[in-house]
Amino acid sequence: MTQTVLVTGAAAGLGKVIAASLLEQGFQVVLTDVDAARAQQAADELDNGSVLALGLDIRQPQDFDRALDATVARFGSLDVLVNNAALTLATPVMEIGVDEFDRVLSTNLRGTFVGCQTMGRYFASRGYGRIINLASLAGQNGGTASGAHYAASKGGILTLTKVFARELAKSGVTVNAIAPGPMDLPVVHALVPEEKMAGLLAMIPVGKLGEAEFIAQAVALLASPQASFVTGATWDINGGLFMR
Repeated sequence: MTQTVLVTGAAAGLGKVIAASLLEQGFQVVLTDVDAARAQQAADELDNGSVLALGLDIRQPQDFDRALDATVARFGSLDVLVNNAALTLATPVMEIGVDEFDRVLSTNLRGTFVGCQTMGRYFASRGYGRIINLASLAGQNGGTASGAHYAASKGGILTLTKVFARELAKSGVTVNAIAPGPMDLPVVHALVPEEKMAGLLAMIPVGKLGEAEFIAQAVALLASPQASFVTGATWDINGGLFMR
């Protein structure tokens, strides 16, 4: 069957790579971003007739409700949610103000909670669904290069993944997370100056940055109907930086 997937934060970066890859693999894609114009621009670049662009503030349940209604109106149903949108502010931990802390947590952690809850209800009512949450190595090892508040939010996402996996399993809905390490993406290059990149690569056992396209392939695998026996899991894709 042709599945419809909604990807948050998909106007650029990893989200756009995921959206483009899923489109190539035959998914119908709802490409969302807090900036509706950027979402539409990205969709125009990818469009093959199976893309819908929507503005979506992941912090707001009503935005998810509207996105779901628009998706069902366009494609007939929604099958997969990819919670990818996140805010990264690399402020040193001792300099983070409470307002900034709340802003990052409300975007990353609250946004994932709202997405899982809103779309989880819909998936459960249909007896089928796939939710994939983008976590991070930072939420596993306490890394603060991308901000302590970012790391805390991603650690929380790992816990929410297990909570919703338990809650929704009986309804035919799986909930999993992917925890990438440093990826070869603009956001990583912006955080790590060129003169410090060699030092970062030296810390990674495999000696290189990860490929965003492989993350997209992992998303597609977890999104497949055949992935019914995987739930509450976190897939580590980090070049060996964190080993269980």
